[in-house]
Amino acid sequence: MNLVETSMQLTHRGALAMLVAAVGKAEEIGQPQCVVIVDASGVALAEIRMSGAKFLSLKSAKAKARTAASIGAKTTSIPEAVRPLIGLATDGNVTGLEGGLPIVVDGHLLGGIGVGSGSGDQDTEVARAGLAAIGADL
Repeated sequence: MNLVETSMQLTHRGALAMLVAAVGKAEEIGQPQCVVIVDASGVALAEIRMSGAKFLSLKSAKAKARTAASIGAKTTSIPEAVRPLIGLATDGNVTGLEGGLPIVVDGHLLGGIGVGSGSGDQDTEVARAGLAAIGADL
């Protein structure tokens, strides 16, 4: 029985690389975004509200990142039927809104990235750019 395990973790350099790539994609598509990157326990490692992004979208981006990190899947994996109830039960910390993706590298769940302020497709596109910056699974 193992009492101690070695695990991978997302570093601050990795989180910054993801943030820079996500902001670059948001600028490329002309949609200011809020981007939040959390570790596997849901602690924010990096976040930004780009100039022109909706300030309340920072809260939804954080919920998207935490949800993806918690379930190890995209936020839209939360069944539609339970989305309102699970949002209420978790005080808004779990969401089924589009734009949250898990950060998975070599099969290891390292955290989540959440993006908000654009359309669901734009949010997801920006999140994917962040994942690509560190070679995470898309």
